[in-house]
Amino acid sequence: MQANPFFIKVSIGEQRLQLLEADKVVMDVAIATAANGPGEIMHSECTPRGLHKVRAKIGAGAAENAVFTGRRHTGEIYSPALRQQHPGRDWMLTRILWLSGLELGKNRLGERDSMRRYIYIHGCPDSDEMGMPSSHGCVKMRNTDVIRLYDIVPVGTQVLIQEEPL
Repeated sequence: MQANPFFIKVSIGEQRLQLLEADKVVMDVAIATAANGPGEIMHSECTPRGLHKVRAKIGAGAAENAVFTGRRHTGEIYSPALRQQHPGRDWMLTRILWLSGLELGKNRLGERDSMRRYIYIHGCPDSDEMGMPSSHGCVKMRNTDVIRLYDIVPVGTQVLIQEEPL
């Protein structure tokens, strides 16, 4: 079995995500992390720091702008009109990479468990601004970017979320 050459780095401070393949940057995109800033506590709506892994990939073959609720495709396709009908909805679109913390006591188990907090890398409406914190704790990406990332990385890929620059 060949080792996974991919590694994802997220900078909360820079609002950027990089995908590395064997230490070479193959993707570098603007993202949006939590409006509440960094943090690991349950129900904080903060983006958890530390080392994670992609626990599951959800949405293979779904249309761009497919709407997900509770990790299930609702059958809807996002549009501005749909947003007007559901003004309070947290829009998770196109693809989901569900993260699981790897650091006991920091982002895994107890009140600091990224997986039980449902922390994802996911697509969002094109009208959402990238490069500025605005999520409820997840890492939001442009739909075309999340499709590309989803198609490249396997389950188990490590993800480092940090405040420092990339």
